[in-house]
Amino acid sequence: MTRAPDEADVIVVGLGIHGTAAAASLARRGRRVVALERFAPGHARGSSHGHTRMIRRAYPNPAWNEFVDRAFAGWAALEAEAGRRLVHRTGGLYAHRGAARLQGPECVVVDDPGALARRMPGFVVPDGCQAVYDPAAGVLEAAQAIAALRRAAVARGADLRHGVHVRGWEPAASGVRVATDDGVLTASRLVIAAGSWSGRLVPSLAPSLDVWRILTLTVAAGQPAGLPPNLGAFSVDRPEGLVFGLPDAGGHGVKIGVDAGPSWDPEEPPAPATPSEIDELRELLAGYVPGLDTTPVEATACLYTMTEDRRFVIGPLAGAPEVVVAAACSGHGFKFGPAVGEAVADLCDGVPRPDLDFVSTARRGL
Repeated sequence: MTRAPDEADVIVVGLGIHGTAAAASLARRGRRVVALERFAPGHARGSSHGHTRMIRRAYPNPAWNEFVDRAFAGWAALEAEAGRRLVHRTGGLYAHRGAARLQGPECVVVDDPGALARRMPGFVVPDGCQAVYDPAAGVLEAAQAIAALRRAAVARGADLRHGVHVRGWEPAASGVRVATDDGVLTASRLVIAAGSWSGRLVPSLAPSLDVWRILTLTVAAGQPAGLPPNLGAFSVDRPEGLVFGLPDAGGHGVKIGVDAGPSWDPEEPPAPATPSEIDELRELLAGYVPGLDTTPVEATACLYTMTEDRRFVIGPLAGAPEVVVAAACSGHGFKFGPAVGEAVADLCDGVPRPDLDFVSTARRGL
């Protein structure tokens, strides 16, 4: 069948980690993909920029375990395809006051101070905490990963268009019509992976989402205190917000952040870190990883799109089954990039994915 220039099998809205992974997965299956992104490649208006992200198997509920397995397998496949290392396995310690709350394959609870120090000598676990040790945890080369997925999508014919502002969509006889500042496109399927803008494109989703401004701080690479095996991935669950940290893997320096921040309008660029905010992050880093020079090399703001229970929202819309949503990373979604891309491609192809019931649109009445 001859197609019009702006007709596709699937239109993907959003080219962060999940949209790019979806475009790559669909293109690998021979689908004609047009992907639309409002901003330039590598932009800092969303949740997918920066050099590094954490990867781990330790999760609070076994419902996540199969999806985590799919993510690890997906990263291994992408490493083989790209011919470069994307995952640095460093191990991870995840601390919680009182009983540890995470589980996962090969993860173990560690509550003896001596054992904690042996697992990760550079990380000071606060008194009164148990920790879960995850030997598979580590650091993802985030920027390189998105670049690899982008190359994979383009090599298989996907049309990735940046600087295109999507205004809305509507069902059509042939599937969906997507209105942009550059005109109207049509496709059989639509994938909405628009991050902080997802609630604006799917109003029924908006009440479930809250957008936060989050800050991270990175210090100079090459410091012995921050290098594996002295330091691995870590977190400390506190009432004020979860502190998370990444070791200096791949020469990117140690990074720290807090999973808490003010609500933010994504139409406004995230405000840069203030001197007092930087000082707070430096103090946290010095407390958890003594011996580091905490002079900042980079302080970055990004947007987290949160749900109340921190679970994603993935699946077709009840009122428009030709539309598949992949939304709400909730601060921990990057590591699932290839698994989300695979899931979206399956759902677009009508392949049942009952393993995703725990993050489905149906679960939220959507």
